[in-house]
This record gives sequence, C-alpha cells and structure tokens, in this order.
Amino acid sequence: MEINEVFKPSKVEEAIKLLDHYQETSKIIAGGTDLIISLREGKESASVIIDISSIKELKEITKREDWIEIGAGVTFTKVVNATMLQEKYKGLIDAAASVGSPQIRNAATVGGNICNASPAADFIPPLLALEAVLVIAGSNGIREIKLNDFITDKGKVALSKNELLVKVKFKELKRNQGLGFNKLGLRKALAISRICTSVYLEISEDSKCRDMRIANGSLGRHGLREKVVENYFKGKPLTSETIEIGSQLLEEEVNNRLQGRSSAEFKREAVKGVFTVALNKAIENSRL
Repeated sequence: MEINEVFKPSKVEEAIKLLDHYQETSKIIAGGTDLIISLREGKESASVIIDISSIKELKEITKREDWIEIGAGVTFTKVVNATMLQEKYKGLIDAAASVGSPQIRNAATVGGNICNASPAADFIPPLLALEAVLVIAGSNGIREIKLNDFITDKGKVALSKNELLVKVKFKELKRNQGLGFNKLGLRKALAISRICTSVYLEISEDSKCRDMRIANGSLGRHGLREKVVENYFKGKPLTSETIEIGSQLLEEEVNNRLQGRSSAEFKREAVKGVFTVALNKAIENSRL
C-alpha cells in the first residue's frame, strides 16, 4: 500500500478527526524511529500518515496537583533533561537514557514506546512500577486506562483506530519513596534489552518495606509486574538476607514463565543481579 497523503495537525482534536475519518488506512507518526522501518520492510502498511509532531500539548512535561504528566510526543532526550524529574525520578531518567543512540533519543517518543508494546521496551517497566495511567482521546471523548491494562500482548494495545494516546501520568513520589532501573543488553551501544528491571519502593519509618512494585521487560510477551515477589518483600526489613531470598524467588518466577525457551537458563540467573541493582538504586533514591 502506497502512502497517498500526509497530514500534520496542530491540535489533538484535528488528529482525532483525521483518525476517525481514515481509520484502518492511517498510521500515526511522531518520531518515526520504528514505524518508518516497519513501513519500508512491509511489516506495516498505510495510505495515510498523520504526523502529530507539531501538536504542542503532546510535547509537555507538567505537574498537576500530585500527578506528574508526560505528553505522548515527549522525546527521550527531553525526559533525560527535564528539570522536574532530576531529583526524585532518576530511575525514569536512567530508563530514558538507555533507549538507543542519542540520535534515536532525540526523535523517539514516550507514546511510541508505549504503543509499540515491545517486550524489550525500556521505558515501560518504570512506568508499570509507578502504576502509570494513560490519557487517551477519541471521537467519544477522553478516557483513562492503567498502563498495566493497556498492553494486552506482544505488540498489542487497547487502543482503537480512532483514538490517540495524549499523555501518561503517575503519582508524584514523596519522602521515603524511590524508583530504580537497571538494564542488561547484548552490548552497550544501541543495546536492545535482554532484561530490564524497575523497582518502586516505599520505606516505612522503621526502615521496613511498606510497598514494592517490580516490573520487568524482556521476560515475557510484554512488560509485566512481579506480584509474587512484591508480596514477599512487604513488611520486611531490606536486609541482605531478605534481598537474597527475594531475588531467588524472582529467579523461580522467571524460570517458570520461560520454561522451554532457549534464553531461560541465562535469564533466570541474570535477573537476580539486574533486580538487586535496581532495588539498591530504589533504596538510594528513596533517601533523596
């Protein structure tokens, strides 16, 4: 299918009207780092391209009451450099900084990373750990959905053809709350994750784990939470012994999930170290 028309709306409402009109024949493009390749290789097809890179409201990082909001058109370079995120969101910045090369980070967007729903998407685990909520605009109005419910399978999301992801939001981190991220790739430059882990942690006044959320990438058909391991840690002191037991429990969960895959043995061993580093970063960041 050849591309016959390219539209460049300046407002979300204009983009929605175009999506509603062209439906299956159209594709949204912002950074285009993945879509352009897919179109060239014939993995995707479209006769109409809707370029949303000029919609200003999609390119903002803001704080609204006790929520941090990141527009779907925000690039990873902008996330890395965002003053608002520097102190309490080092885990999010680390994830953004791990995406591709500087050139890719200058173009690739938060919304594209989410909507592609790749199992290896670096930015999804920290957003899952933050229990992020997506704001979606469509011809029927605005709706919100948890990121955890939005991604339904590898490369599949709960987004209609006439809908547009506008922004992702999550609760502002408070005192004694921290976020950590760690990634293991095949190589440093342009590494696609073999494993990436993000840990949200809340520490109680008596130095015990009040709450923990663990999210992994590249350990299933899409980014996912590790609920069994999370529940183990709650209410326990974060000693070397409890961390070791928790990492072993995570190894068991990963082994059960990946049974039969060629990468299972490597990943079940490697995830313990990746998780421990992410957790220690979360502990450190909770003190900021």
